[in-house]
Amino acid sequence: MYYRRKIILAIIQKFGGKVMNTDLQKYLFLFVQGQEKPAYDFVPYKYGCFSFQSYADKRTLTKYGILADQDDWKKDDDVDYFSMLNPDDRRSLRKLIISYGNLKGNELINRVYCEYPYFAINSEILSSILSADQIAKVEEERPNDTKPGIYSIGYESKSFDHYLNQLVQNNIQMLVDVRKNALSMKYGFSKNQLRNALEKLNIEYLHIPELGITSNKRADLNTLDDYNRLFTEYENTVLQDEPDSLQKILSEFAKHKRVAITCFEYDHTYCHRSRVINRLIESSLTPFSVSYI
Repeated sequence: MYYRRKIILAIIQKFGGKVMNTDLQKYLFLFVQGQEKPAYDFVPYKYGCFSFQSYADKRTLTKYGILADQDDWKKDDDVDYFSMLNPDDRRSLRKLIISYGNLKGNELINRVYCEYPYFAINSEILSSILSADQIAKVEEERPNDTKPGIYSIGYESKSFDHYLNQLVQNNIQMLVDVRKNALSMKYGFSKNQLRNALEKLNIEYLHIPELGITSNKRADLNTLDDYNRLFTEYENTVLQDEPDSLQKILSEFAKHKRVAITCFEYDHTYCHRSRVINRLIESSLTPFSVSYI
């Protein structure tokens, strides 16, 4: 079992074996704040901090009978997961219980919103949880950069929630996926999963497979020279033959102002999205900034 799932189960165990949905998200969020490398990342969602990955793990744990098949998080076995945590995490969980164990529901949400206002920016319940002054502090955390720009983002080595949060933090309005096949063994990055999560965060999704590179052409790439040869061919063939696809991106950019181009590779110099962006710069009549996240 993944260690991160043991953390969830240990939290449920120490909070009496059953935790409400919103409470679990808040306890887990508070717990990982004390970790040097957080087991879970979070995005600002409709009830505050939320981890899509944790819900994927919940489905897996339910499938194997470790969690009960119900809306809330109910441990359905007698295993002591707390004892499986490393010493630092056991101390962190004890501290969490001391600091927040008496808080549940709206009181817990209020505390988290006040301590971490950024994660409340998309909350649908702000007015029932916070005062006017507290809401003003949340609004100060809302990303508000509206300067037109195109962003380059890869998901290699990133969790799904970290990736989504980067889009939110940069106020991205549309994500353009330039993979040939928008499928991934990594949770969250297949087309439907990605599109559905983005919709929940009010970010539009556009897949343009015509601008992708077939997997067989990506075999045996070992050096930057290998990649550059591939991308030169790509510029002279695919990009030359797909002016309509490039124009589609520019049209969406004119409408949404802040657009991110995505593919797998973390380093854009090893990804064809860098060449797509270069061609967009050449094709656009209006200058725009390019940023890498």
